[in-house]
Amino acid sequence: MPEAFKDHFSGHSDTYATYRPRYPAALGDFLATCGAGNSLVLECGCGSGQLTGLLAAHFDRIVATDASEQQIAQTTPRPKVEYRVAPAEQPELDDASADLIVVAQAIHWFDLDAFYEEVRRVARPGAALALISYGNMYVDSEIDPLIATFYHGDTKDYWPAERSLVEGRYKSLPFPFPEVGSPKMALEADWNLDQCLGYIGTWSAVRRYLEATGEDPMPAFAKTMAAVWDPPATSRLVSWPLTLRVGRIA
Repeated sequence: MPEAFKDHFSGHSDTYATYRPRYPAALGDFLATCGAGNSLVLECGCGSGQLTGLLAAHFDRIVATDASEQQIAQTTPRPKVEYRVAPAEQPELDDASADLIVVAQAIHWFDLDAFYEEVRRVARPGAALALISYGNMYVDSEIDPLIATFYHGDTKDYWPAERSLVEGRYKSLPFPFPEVGSPKMALEADWNLDQCLGYIGTWSAVRRYLEATGEDPMPAFAKTMAAVWDPPATSRLVSWPLTLRVGRIA
């Protein structure tokens, strides 16, 4: 049996859908070349669908699953997409049916043994598994130190242990499939101060801080940011380096 679902985002699925960054079109183009074909892609841990739209541009059918009913409720209906409330370890897909299995910013929450067993079961011959993640955000020399202090200082003790896998760019994550090369990419967004703070407010550590202490760390941090991000309506380029691990499923 898979481990219990580790739910850090259902309670704020609406803000997650609003403020999480969107993946670059080049990622969809690359993923379309990775699998055994373009008939069916299984996306596990789809959240509120940040990646799903890109997949819909390249595949005939997408089955997108998430264990959070609240996250699925925030997704955008798409003609070729079937959203399912289901854990990644139990996608309820036919044997040997998927050309590609994709996980974006979520596999560190999965029961890996159970998930990899399902990957092998649902994969067609020649199919691939693609893991995608992004780490800390970068803005500029004024803003980055403030975010780093908030991340490594104020909220340090409230990050789930699994966050270390993201920080390590999934290098320590068990990955029992022969890997293929992937291009370097980054997420980018032109954001004002409110958008930047909205994203940071979705961090699991921020929510755990509030639950543990009864205090919201965001108002004080917002004042610190506003003192530098002036005027607040000014857009700045925000970027997150992407990590991709792609493997062939024997």
